[in-house]
Amino acid sequence: MSDKAEIFQEINFDGLVGPTHNFSGLAFGNLASDQHASQMSYPKKAALQGLDKMAALMKLGLPQGILPPHERPYFPFLRQLGFDSSPELLLPKLLKEQPALLAQVSSASAMWVANAATMTPSADTLDQKAHFTPANLSSMMHRSIEHQFTSRVLQHLFHDDQYFTHHPTLPSTQFFGDEGAANHTRFSDNNGQNGLHCFVYGQSFFTSGVKPKRFPARQTLDASQAIARQHGLSKDNTIFIQQNPDVIDQGVFHNDVIAVGSRNILLCHEEAFLNQQQQLATLTQLQENKTHQPFFIIEIKNQDISVATAVQAYLFNTQIVFTSQDTAVIIAPAECQDNAQVQAILDRICQEENPIKNVHYFDLRQSMNNGGGPACLRFRVTLNQQQQSSLTTNTLLTPKLYQQLATWINRHYRDELCPADLADPTLYRDNCQALDELTRILDLGANLYDFQRS
Repeated sequence: MSDKAEIFQEINFDGLVGPTHNFSGLAFGNLASDQHASQMSYPKKAALQGLDKMAALMKLGLPQGILPPHERPYFPFLRQLGFDSSPELLLPKLLKEQPALLAQVSSASAMWVANAATMTPSADTLDQKAHFTPANLSSMMHRSIEHQFTSRVLQHLFHDDQYFTHHPTLPSTQFFGDEGAANHTRFSDNNGQNGLHCFVYGQSFFTSGVKPKRFPARQTLDASQAIARQHGLSKDNTIFIQQNPDVIDQGVFHNDVIAVGSRNILLCHEEAFLNQQQQLATLTQLQENKTHQPFFIIEIKNQDISVATAVQAYLFNTQIVFTSQDTAVIIAPAECQDNAQVQAILDRICQEENPIKNVHYFDLRQSMNNGGGPACLRFRVTLNQQQQSSLTTNTLLTPKLYQQLATWINRHYRDELCPADLADPTLYRDNCQALDELTRILDLGANLYDFQRS
């Protein structure tokens, strides 16, 4: 393994909200997505809200990266289905004859990059390389079309095979349903070493066990185990915990809707996991044996916050980050501040004996209304200094890049968008032009996208 004196730093790569941000209600089991279906959306506001959150984290001293939007509507998928006409002919035809398909290929859900992939730092792997596996997202059609472009972007950003290994997605079947880092948390010591990987799953198709009755369990044990094998993780630095099927049926479609962790902290609801007390005792023992540092589990009781309230406010879809002063803070949506009960819990956490000392609230209502909070918008990448130095794109946020992106969003994004607008060929052409410009801003190369040019 790596030299223990080496420092590994976590970089949050946030997804930049795409120009087709809309409310089509595609995510079965995601209550916010269903509740706001068919409403007017505000793409410009959504993108600027996400960008402002990134800038705030940058000002806290955290390295902040950016992942670009995907092409939408997604013509490579439409061509795969046998549609070969121009956007001017095809998009209005889809709206008239197959509006559900148009919505599926136009979703901006790739902005929630917590689902983009699973990443393992080189500090934990047998070959001392960082490993990436894009998620197949096979449980939802509109998300299952994301992984090819995600893979292309990750390989472009983390291109040096001296440091990085990229794996193909797992087979796109229900048996290996993989939703990425939304169901994976890496704990570590203060130097980012001694990683313990906690994989949370909803069900297994190869073993007997309980499963949810109302909504799908999107992550399988079998997928999580396969990723651990791909990445060269050992039994000493992995643990597999089953999500409570009852909370999945209450709208907890990913683990990051009911639990969040970082370094030596886990914040979770008391109903988050199956056989919770036993599983958390095992997790604590593994973590403290690895790091020889105290492990803090902050467990919120149902009598204080119900699962329904936690889902509504996204109390656990927050981020726990460590500032440049090595202080732990929570990044929370404004909905947590709006709910007096939830804000009181967060205030109490900051006063208790644990590393968390402050909460920062952000207006992310456009993302929240579609079912994604602060944790959904970020993909955590943990790198040492050499690996960071190998990054050659302009995707790490700076004050200058923030201004460039804000200007770009204000110039190209629509103020309002309804689902019927997705059939507008002008919207698609404008989006292609905007994303072409974005590749130059982020130095991503001229051939990143595969636009329908005719």
